Parts: sequence; C-alpha cells; structure tokens
Amino acid sequence: MQKTRFVRQNVFPVLAALIWGTGFVAQSVGADHVGPFTFNAARSAIAFVFLLGLCAVFRFRRKKDFDAQAKPRPNYRRDLLLGGLCCGLALTLGSNLQQKGIETTTSGKAGFITALYIIIVPILGMFLKKKVEKTVWVGVVLAVAGLYFLCIQQDFSISRGDFYIALCSLCLSIHILAIDYFTQRVDGVELSCAQFLVVTFLSSIGMFATERPSWEALRQCAGPILYVGIFSSGVAYTLQILAQRDSNPTVVSLLLSLESVFATLAGALLLGDRMSGREYFGCTLMLAAVVLAQIPVGEKKAAPDTEEERECEKTVPPQI
Repeated sequence: MQKTRFVRQNVFPVLAALIWGTGFVAQSVGADHVGPFTFNAARSAIAFVFLLGLCAVFRFRRKKDFDAQAKPRPNYRRDLLLGGLCCGLALTLGSNLQQKGIETTTSGKAGFITALYIIIVPILGMFLKKKVEKTVWVGVVLAVAGLYFLCIQQDFSISRGDFYIALCSLCLSIHILAIDYFTQRVDGVELSCAQFLVVTFLSSIGMFATERPSWEALRQCAGPILYVGIFSSGVAYTLQILAQRDSNPTVVSLLLSLESVFATLAGALLLGDRMSGREYFGCTLMLAAVVLAQIPVGEKKAAPDTEEERECEKTVPPQI
C-alpha cells in the first residue's frame, strides 16, 4: 500500500512532466497552422473521448468487483460537476494563454515562465492554510534558479507573449490547487474527463468567435493534435490528478516543473539541439530541488499521555 502511494505521488507527476516536456514541440508545430482556441478545442475533444472510454472501462470493472447496488457517495455528482467546472475553467484559461504566448515568444522563455507555478502554488497555498516545509521552500528557490539557467538564453524582457505565459502560470497554479481540493471528493479519471468537456466547450466558443478554423489546417497538424490530445491532455493531466490525491501540492508542482528539463532533453535527442554547460547546470539544480523536496522532515515523537500508554511503550521491543 505504501509502495503504491509512493509511486502515485512521485512517479506519476514525473511521467506527466515527461509527456508535457515532449509536447512543447507538438504545440509549436500546431501554432504554425491553427489558432490557440482551435488547437485546444481539438486536443480537448480528443482527450474527452479518450477519458470517457476509460471511465466506462473502470466503471464496468468496479461493477464486477464490487456490489453493483452499493450507494454512491453523498453529493458525488454535485462535487464532480463543480470540480469539472472549476478545474475546466482554470485549465481553459491556462492552456489557451500558453498556446497564444508560444506564437510570439521563445520556447525557452515559455518553459521558464510557465514553470513559475512552483512559486505561485505555495504562496497561494499559504492563504488556504497549506503547510509548506522549509526544505520545500529551498527546493523551490533551487528549481527557479535551475529553470533560469536551463531556459533563458538571452536578455530577459517582457513581450506580449511573455505576458500571456505569465498569466498562464497563474491559471495553472489555481488549477493545481483546485485539483488538490476536488480530488479528495471524486474519482480522478472522472474529474479529468469532466474538466476536458468544459475545456472543449469553452475553447470551441472562443474558436468560432475569434478564429476561422478549417479542416485543411487541422489536417496539416493532425499528428501534433493527436499527441497532445491523447498523451499531454488525456494521460498526463489524469496522472497529475491521481498524483495530487493525499499529496502536498507544492511538492507535486516541483515534480511537474521537470517538464522544462524534459523539453530541453527532447530537443537535444529528437531535433539535434546541443545543450550548453549552462543548460546542464540548470538541469542539475532542477534535479537537486526535486530530491530535496522529497527528503522527509523529522517529527518529534509525542510523549505518552497516560500511565497505560507509558507501560505499553516499555513493553515494545526496540526495532533493529
């Protein structure tokens, strides 16, 4: 049980970061052919269909393994609807702002500014009474420094694209905290499915209101859309939701920020981009931040309150 929880809280977000990091290439290709609302409406529709099928399979398995007459949790449908709306709205704003920003800024700046949610999440979490350990704060500082060395290759300036990405980072931070709240109340896969239904609907409104989509343009970037629809959206965001169950959202956001490292490595391996010493140093800082955030902080053992507890403690043999 403990091993399963460790895998869910640590391996899942790293896998999500890997998928998102490699998805930056697909998003850049898509931006050359279609607008941000069109791209995200298409990818979210694919993700919704994929997750809807996954939900059907899981429900069928639960009916076979458990009592089909078992009563659903109280207010489950209400929480699922509200969670889908809140998470879907935050994700719609974040994904469309990111896609819009990628059109006019460099991928290095986009990766750095997007990953600033590792700073925004603990700051917002403090207002929600989320405890953040000192080691996590040190990890956050190291991660930001690592992202700077990894991604920023020129004088930092705020362009229109940079501003869009900064707003995207804020929306993704709100999305992480919303997931942290609702994943304790509803099934993670169903929540992911619901949020992508909302993203599809809202992005479609923006698409018809501000853009002129065409089947030819969609055909030219069908491969990237399918990749980000199934993997970046359907799989990775679901892994994020499952990872955040009973987890510290700040630690999860640190693991998710590894997407910038994977994006740089993917560019080197798939596109022949050569990494500089500065970029390798940034990767090292990022990995150190993630390792530091995973170090458990020792807690003082509470003294036994009653005579019975003290006697019981004496009879327990020491563990070797």
